[in-house]
Amino acid sequence: MMPPLAFLTSVGYSLGLNDLIVSSVELTVHVGDSALLGCIFQSTEEKLVTKVDWIFSSGEHFKDDYVLFYYANISVPVGRFQNRVRLVGDILHHDGSLLLQNVEEVDQGNYTCEIRFKMESLVFKKAVVLHVLPEEPKELMAHVGDSTQMGCVFHSTEEKHMTRVDWMFSSGEHAKEEIVLRYYPKLKAPMGYPQNWGRFQNRVNLVGDTSRNDGSIMLHRVKESDGGSYTCSIHLGNLTVRKTTVLHVILKEPRTLVTPVTLRPEILGGNQLVIIVGIICATILLLPVLILIVKRTYGNKSSVTSTTLVKSLENTKKANPEKHIYSSITMQEVTDEEEPSGKSEATYMTMHPVWPSLRSAPTSPSDKKSDGGMPRTEQAF
Repeated sequence: MMPPLAFLTSVGYSLGLNDLIVSSVELTVHVGDSALLGCIFQSTEEKLVTKVDWIFSSGEHFKDDYVLFYYANISVPVGRFQNRVRLVGDILHHDGSLLLQNVEEVDQGNYTCEIRFKMESLVFKKAVVLHVLPEEPKELMAHVGDSTQMGCVFHSTEEKHMTRVDWMFSSGEHAKEEIVLRYYPKLKAPMGYPQNWGRFQNRVNLVGDTSRNDGSIMLHRVKESDGGSYTCSIHLGNLTVRKTTVLHVILKEPRTLVTPVTLRPEILGGNQLVIIVGIICATILLLPVLILIVKRTYGNKSSVTSTTLVKSLENTKKANPEKHIYSSITMQEVTDEEEPSGKSEATYMTMHPVWPSLRSAPTSPSDKKSDGGMPRTEQAF
């Protein structure tokens, strides 16, 4: 027997030829998370569920794949979804919800649930659109003394509220687990270790929105011994979802080992730019002065070089005067042996500079005469 039409409209159902279809919902998760895909048929009448099918489609032009089917009290996962899906709903209460664990990127797409009832041709259908985001980091790094947040969220299309949150810590494979934090929503307060809360006392608090099944925590004043695995368990009645985060603790270098040289850049800070600009401006202003000094220095060197060259030439002339100095021409003397001509002859004397250290050698009258009786000049060597 079909439910009244008014009831179907109030919960968002629509009628097909032989189908009862509920409007689709969307859910967004990260790679590696778990997702609860709800499929609940709400009815006041007692109906016996005979078959539940979950079908996956990644697009319009792709072939549909079976995810899981339930028949005769047997649940069978199919294909690549084996070991990752299971029915978690109460079949007796028309609940065929599916839990998908370790979500993969290729799991993004449309999931359709079909519930069939005994002795009825009616098929209840519900579609879920799953969006998959990149994986969140499973390993975190924190420095000693810092604070770090560790997330733990349960994603579901149904309004199922968690009944408890547990956080456990293990420093190694064979180490004993320690309770970090326990939270009971009914008590509205985080519950630590029953006796003394252990070494996480006053350093851990719940920061997630528990009304949205978010059990994230914040760890304050991280210690070196806090490095290890933290496992979160969110309980929704008989359903439990776990997530593990590995924390790596980084030691800070002791301040006593820091030398003044390494502190200088920190002391300068934002003044480094001012200092650099000042150096550039000073260089530009002093550049003309530097050019003038270089020119003067180069001019003085050139003058000294010229003076040295002139003195060198003068020394050379003094060392070899015979190549450049000539003696004076001796005056012609008239002797009695010469033929009287009756005419008086004038003698001209040409004077040439002679270094004081040099003197003319005495000459004889016979040497000064040429064959023609004309005077001749002699060079002093």
